[in-house]
Amino acid sequence: MTIPPGGSDDGGSAVEPARLVCARCGLSVAAPQLTWTCSVEHGTRRHFCERCSRENLRSIEGRLDSDWW
Repeated sequence: MTIPPGGSDDGGSAVEPARLVCARCGLSVAAPQLTWTCSVEHGTRRHFCERCSRENLRSIEGRLDSDWW
């Protein structure tokens, strides 16, 4: 395989990362945050901000769906 003159062979622009939105309070951030929590509930990935994660830590550890928080 050869790379065409000019560098990259992807032929397009870089993909912009999707914004993350807290499933509880609606806070939106441009990039993934280390302090956020990710949960899969009923096959759907949900993200929770640091504040919502801290406020509901016992429910998260108890594996309760966020509907019960």
